[in-house]
Amino acid sequence: MFRSGNFIKRLAVNSIPVSRNSRSLGNAGQLRRTLGFRSFSEATSKPRTSNLAGYFVGAALVVAAGLLADNQGLISLRPTSAFSTSKSKQYASHEEVQMAISELRESFPEKGYVSTEPDALKTFGSSTNSYHPASPHSVVVQVRSTEDVVKVVNIARKYRIPIVAYSGATSLEGHYSGVETGSICLDMSAMDQILEIHENDGDLVCQSGARWEDINRVLKDKGIPLFFPLDPGPGATIGGMIGTGCSGTNAVRYGTARAEWFLNVTVVLANGKVIKTRRRARKSAVGFDSTKLFIGAEGTLGIVTEATLRLAPLVPTKVAMAQFPDVEHAVNAVQEILNAPDGAHIRTDSSIKQTAATVKGIFKKHGSERFEFAATQEQADEMWENRKYALMSTLSSGGDGTRVWTTDVCVPVSKLPELAYETKKDLVASGLQSTIVGHVGDGNFHALIKFHDDKELPKVSEAVHRLVHRALALDGTCTGEHGVGVGKKEYLIEELGENTVEFMHTIKEALDPLNIMNPGKLYPEGKHVGKDHK
Repeated sequence: MFRSGNFIKRLAVNSIPVSRNSRSLGNAGQLRRTLGFRSFSEATSKPRTSNLAGYFVGAALVVAAGLLADNQGLISLRPTSAFSTSKSKQYASHEEVQMAISELRESFPEKGYVSTEPDALKTFGSSTNSYHPASPHSVVVQVRSTEDVVKVVNIARKYRIPIVAYSGATSLEGHYSGVETGSICLDMSAMDQILEIHENDGDLVCQSGARWEDINRVLKDKGIPLFFPLDPGPGATIGGMIGTGCSGTNAVRYGTARAEWFLNVTVVLANGKVIKTRRRARKSAVGFDSTKLFIGAEGTLGIVTEATLRLAPLVPTKVAMAQFPDVEHAVNAVQEILNAPDGAHIRTDSSIKQTAATVKGIFKKHGSERFEFAATQEQADEMWENRKYALMSTLSSGGDGTRVWTTDVCVPVSKLPELAYETKKDLVASGLQSTIVGHVGDGNFHALIKFHDDKELPKVSEAVHRLVHRALALDGTCTGEHGVGVGKKEYLIEELGENTVEFMHTIKEALDPLNIMNPGKLYPEGKHVGKDHK
């Protein structure tokens, strides 16, 4: 039994507009006007004796109208919270999903644009390199333009079906996994065009499915002495790089996606509207930086379709490999270089070879036992390829049937040796073999933990949890590059605090009230998550 006063207050707080039916009672204000109240407090204030019966009638009408609206899905009478789970949202029924698929086929009649093949639904909804919960999608739709994305979003919001963007498929934290109740996979991989190159301005405009390697290859082939310096894993696309706030081995010198490398983005919002976050000018003092709102949002606030990238001058670089007795000596050597006046830009005036000699001297001072300098570009490419394909090398080193759980954290650089020592000791004690790679210059740490069957998965998962908590205890982060997705969202409250996470939820609910944009990713689902593995 509801107490009318409390019920009315809940109704006032929790009413939300739903676009599926906007004819009546679309929000709390419309409901108030329908019932003739200026405010709900008017209905619950101390009544005058002469109007007592009228107020009870009014309260009863509010309750009845609220129950009717809740039954029709126009408002929610359930308590809402910044920590509500996606399952508390009402998504489309199976029949409605099928109706949506029919509309998608009508909107994209070309062969191959809309697929419901079981193998495709599973492939687009899961990754062989991710061991987080995943579900197949209900349908995969290939899009080629911003207008195509708008069509899909409008159908999705009409039936309240989750949308999950997919492009490079390099995610390791379950970013593009399907939703159990049914979801539309937005295949962005065909949106891979470079639309404009402005060499004199040092920028270019591309679609979000373009791969960073292809962009740099095109610039090189055109003889343009510029490049895009963000370098995550091979195959990563611009949309995914924006979504995860990516970085790579160039981060020490050029920074991450959260720097000024994305001048603007074009985004399709959950309401079907298209926004462009700013103009192409190199800098702007207009308002807050809405571009950065979507960097690291993992497709939960909107679908990025185009971006303007800032390019950097292509400068001569070489690669060297050094060997140290331990991580601490390596960190100290690199920090001496980075803290020097030239920092990451260290070069001598005469030649790269002399720069290499300078670096070699610093490394030797800190105990380096081996220093190998790539004399040719071919040797440099070979050295760098070994690092870039560490995952593939780890898989092949374990023999047939080897699987690898890949995770990353990041800590203040001075804490990296402690993190490496403790993690290595933990993995050995757990009987797990691993490859550890990282970025000494920025404290990023990757662990590639090998195993062979599902029986070992719980042990590997526990080791990953301990690694994350170890990094957080050192004032670090649960992920430096890979993003949150499904795999790391349970740690956000511990890392950021409840108020910050609630702030994130507030932004999410404002831009995506139906919760159809990649639900189940990024945002924690409870106030006490991440505590059971310590």
